[in-house]
Amino acid sequence: MPSAARVPASTTLEVACDESGSEGEKLVGGSTDTFVHASVAVSTAVAEETIARVRVEARSPATEVKASVVLRPQNRRVLEWLLGDRGPLLGHSHVHLTDKALHLTERMLWLLGGVRDGMAGGLAGDASVLHREAVRRLGRAAWVSVLAGFNDVVRARSLEEATTGAAVLACRLSEVGGQLDVRLPSGGWSVPLEPDGLLRLVATGRGALDPIVPALAEALRHWGSAGRPFRVVHDVQASLTEAAVRVAVTASGAEASGAFRGLHFVESHADPRVQLADFLAGAVRRIASQVLAGDADPDLVTLVAPYLSDRSIWLGPWPAESDPTSLTRVPGQ
Repeated sequence: MPSAARVPASTTLEVACDESGSEGEKLVGGSTDTFVHASVAVSTAVAEETIARVRVEARSPATEVKASVVLRPQNRRVLEWLLGDRGPLLGHSHVHLTDKALHLTERMLWLLGGVRDGMAGGLAGDASVLHREAVRRLGRAAWVSVLAGFNDVVRARSLEEATTGAAVLACRLSEVGGQLDVRLPSGGWSVPLEPDGLLRLVATGRGALDPIVPALAEALRHWGSAGRPFRVVHDVQASLTEAAVRVAVTASGAEASGAFRGLHFVESHADPRVQLADFLAGAVRRIASQVLAGDADPDLVTLVAPYLSDRSIWLGPWPAESDPTSLTRVPGQ
């Protein structure tokens, strides 16, 4: 198999991206509790030969081999090879991991706390403190149910629906506030109950919840950190509108945005490099969800560790303990 040697620095680097766990702005109460964005920088030849090897060893007749194939128990050896130091991905990949509930906690503090710049990430530490305390005092399921109420208000399809949801949310947050031993920023949270306030909340929050935007920003920051020109090839993703990409580019920082040469979308079956990103994203998402459930495989947790961005939205270090309330690292630091 050819080496996954880096492209000469004099050329523009191409980075292939895919995600796993995307449910748009529905962050809790859906099918997944984690979101993963993966990016890989290997040659098309390496990607093609990797896909061919996976197809043979996994005995898959599918034209496009998805992450679900390598995650089957009988294909454990293939997964370990893909993630391990003899595979094609290590050293040539970046993964941004998001605990959706933690991300939504930060968004709630921003939207209900009156903080002006919600994309600056200044609330990450406060969100971690609040999320950890709420999970410890209430249990993860109970805290997630509170977050679901906020999520539903921001995603409301009518003023009547938003008004009903806001009244319930205000009561729940009032109850929760008395049970938590934390000091909230900006005087805590304030749920608007009048029509004008609710309409502003929905208008501001719509488009600001999807974790793919900060995840893409971190991928751009990673690949552009050396100042080398790079472009992104991304699996088709409706959430990444021109406006969303602009926000991500701006949030990635001056060095990365200066090196960025554009993004174009492809169908994953048409680009084997994107299929490798799909492998990586799907594997990390499954493993991360198992960590949150307290049912993680220690060997897989260890294999994933070198890929993860230290700016991931995750309550603690990685490899992580199975109890998320015992973790200490603040996301983004």
